[in-house]
Amino acid sequence: QVQLQEFGGGSVQTGGSLTLSCLASRRGSSKYAMGWFRRAPGKEREYVAGISWTGNGLEYADSVKGRFTISRDNAKNTGYLQMNNLQPEDTAIYYCAAQLYGSYSDYVPNEFSFWGQGTQVTVSS
Repeated sequence: QVQLQEFGGGSVQTGGSLTLSCLASRRGSSKYAMGWFRRAPGKEREYVAGISWTGNGLEYADSVKGRFTISRDNAKNTGYLQMNNLQPEDTAIYYCAAQLYGSYSDYVPNEFSFWGQGTQVTVSS
């Protein structure tokens, strides 16, 4: 079980930047991958980025490549999503997600079992 809480949402103008944080808590020392998703008004949830336990595995949606950077600090149990050059179409609720490794191999999984409550990001033109 992993509990997740997001921080850092807010409102910015087009071209601005925001950094989201995701604080994870769990019992024991199980390794887990982290991901970020978003849901825009009237749209389906969209995968944004994922990162493996060591950070060597990274994935990004095409829509955010070159603008967003996912990272993590395992000593702080925290994941991050640095968002630059934000556009109005990035407006959404952003969710942090985690997936425990059943048998550890440093990869970004296709599915995530644990989710945060979400944080709103609004980009105005």
